[in-house]
Amino acid sequence: MPAPAFANDPTVLDQPVSERLPGLLEQEIRRIYERSPLYAQRFPLHEGPLHWACYKEIPALSKKEIVERGHTAFFSDYREIERGLQEKRFEYESTSGTTSGPMTVIMEDGWWNAQTVRAYRAHPLLAPYADRPYRKCILAPVGCSSNLCPYEDHPFPHRYFDGTVYLNLTSDPFAFPEAEWDRIVLELQAVQPEVIEGEPIYLALLARAVLRRKVSVPSVKVVILTYGKASVQHSRRVAEAFPGSAQVDLYGSTEAGYIFIGEAFKDDSRVIDSNVFVELEPYRKLRDTYQIFVTTRGREAMPLLRYHTGDIVKKLPTGYRLLGRERDLYFRPDGSLVSPSEVDAALPADFACWHYSLVQTTENRWDFHYVAEHIAPKEVELALAQMLGAGVRVNAFRRRVIAPAASGKFSLLKPLAV
Repeated sequence: MPAPAFANDPTVLDQPVSERLPGLLEQEIRRIYERSPLYAQRFPLHEGPLHWACYKEIPALSKKEIVERGHTAFFSDYREIERGLQEKRFEYESTSGTTSGPMTVIMEDGWWNAQTVRAYRAHPLLAPYADRPYRKCILAPVGCSSNLCPYEDHPFPHRYFDGTVYLNLTSDPFAFPEAEWDRIVLELQAVQPEVIEGEPIYLALLARAVLRRKVSVPSVKVVILTYGKASVQHSRRVAEAFPGSAQVDLYGSTEAGYIFIGEAFKDDSRVIDSNVFVELEPYRKLRDTYQIFVTTRGREAMPLLRYHTGDIVKKLPTGYRLLGRERDLYFRPDGSLVSPSEVDAALPADFACWHYSLVQTTENRWDFHYVAEHIAPKEVELALAQMLGAGVRVNAFRRRVIAPAASGKFSLLKPLAV
């Protein structure tokens, strides 16, 4: 049986003998089976060397299955979890519930920080910060991925942990009053961070607050776009507020950790090889387009094997482009794909907004909601309609607020549910 394609650097997966798995991948699979009883219950492994035919028989793991089985299924005894939490050997987080409901994630103490350092080392723009103290500000949903986010109104010094300040005290940045933005911008000036990390919508609105207050923060060298899908509009607004700073796209999830890293909108994202193996499965017969299955490396609590993230990627000569969640993609009647990248490309060059959401209302009707300083010209509706396909009509609506979903996440593209 031919080997499946992987997005990892070829040197990470050494050349297999005949149809055998590469050594590092087989070692990790056997470690996962040793650490978690879940996998042997689903598909027992034989003792002999693993071949690709056996690997492909291992059922893919979905978020739905994890939610239905519960996090305790990864452990032989649920009391192990309780003891681990009491002894501070384990931590737990909850995902947002964007698919299949919220998921409880158990992780060993220090795992999130360790895999974050490995992610930083994997990119030249972040590598200088991987192994030395530096100042960072984070602006993301309060229930953000595996960070020590405050849930109460702690004063500024008590939100400063190891050089990192968590700027927001509540979720939904559109609901922040101006006094809250005053506080956030003041803390940003006080910290003078080298790195700012955040959800792209939050960061775009932070850029608006900074520009309106005519503030500069020249210390910022890198802005990390993470937690959600960024648009070119977000990137441009952030660049206006923090000129000269580089932008890094860091993709991952609470349950799997960081998976891909690249310079924002350069189509050069690559797998963080020391964190995960990423298997590529052709998607809908689209050229160089894949759904991904992730196997975590070195994870003790809740290791993931062939985990179907629901994300779609496109392979390009320079690297990978993260197209987004499968449920957030639209397919024209001819089968061609529309992702936020196509929306960004269709918007006229002179159009600027802080955030947008393109929402399908009927088969041939879409609403384009946007938050901007000025009303969009008619060309925006025409350009989007032409991009979506023949017979499509788009109505643009300028908004003061675009509400997130119940999970707290925002969507750039919202096709009708199939």
